[in-house]
Amino acid sequence: MTATSRRVVHLELHTGDLAAAGAFLSAVCGWRQERIDTRYGSYHALSMGPGLGGGVVECATDRALWLPYVEVARIDEATERARCFGASVLLEPREGPVGWRSVVAAEAGGEIAFWQPKR
Repeated sequence: MTATSRRVVHLELHTGDLAAAGAFLSAVCGWRQERIDTRYGSYHALSMGPGLGGGVVECATDRALWLPYVEVARIDEATERARCFGASVLLEPREGPVGWRSVVAAEAGGEIAFWQPKR
């Protein structure tokens, strides 16, 4: 990994059918699930193997899609850099219990979430 490259640390599936998606991923990939209830609704954390977290979230989407979370040193700088390169910011940096995240989208690059863990 170079000084400017960033690693994917989490994969999140956005789907309109949480139960069916979870059952499919468990049966096909063998990923264990853990239901987590939050103030925003329920979420299924996935055990995907060492070094990579994952989850499934139910939301209003016509087609299931995977959202990669890329670890960054500064969430505000990464989000602004994406904006400068033409990305739309779908979710401004938001603090959660263990870190900050934002989501950007570019027509040619798809959607990417940036993740800055609390240290």
